[in-house]
Amino acid sequence: MEEAARSPLAAWESFYVIVGSSGAALTGLQFVVIALIAESKRPGTIREVETFGTPNVVNFSAVLLVSAILSAPWLALSNTALALGACGIAGLIYTAMIISRTRHLIVYRPILEDWLWFIVFPLIAFALLLVGAVLLPKYPQRILFLVGTTVLLLLFIGIHNAWDSVTYIAVGDVQKVNDSEQSGETD
Repeated sequence: MEEAARSPLAAWESFYVIVGSSGAALTGLQFVVIALIAESKRPGTIREVETFGTPNVVNFSAVLLVSAILSAPWLALSNTALALGACGIAGLIYTAMIISRTRHLIVYRPILEDWLWFIVFPLIAFALLLVGAVLLPKYPQRILFLVGTTVLLLLFIGIHNAWDSVTYIAVGDVQKVNDSEQSGETD
């Protein structure tokens, strides 16, 4: 209790243990998703995996990293803020790379939902993380809620995008079977 009174981060420890563990577990599950994609024999390129698969791992890993940063025994909030700021900047740079990759896809053309979930929402999340880092030393109580919300946003973005990938493959495979049954083809 005494530690919680000294550091605003201590009150968030359980939150970040739960969220960080979720990010780590979901990172592992993303590998299962990639294995399903590989087995689906769906036409695609490494560019599609880099554009739609890797960002999920990055988002889940960002959740794990931010959780670890905020669970560490920092001596000053300014050090915590510096680490969070680096994560925010790295996330913004990575999202810019995904924008470029998305614009140059060949096999799959992204729809509005793809642009929102793979570009816009992560861009907002990493920008909020950077803003939170800048303001953390001055307004720790309020900004920790902003950072917590941002971490949850990244977690939910990753969950949505992983689910979207799996359903895209599943529906595509079902569609392939239906098309071949209607045309009288068999494997």
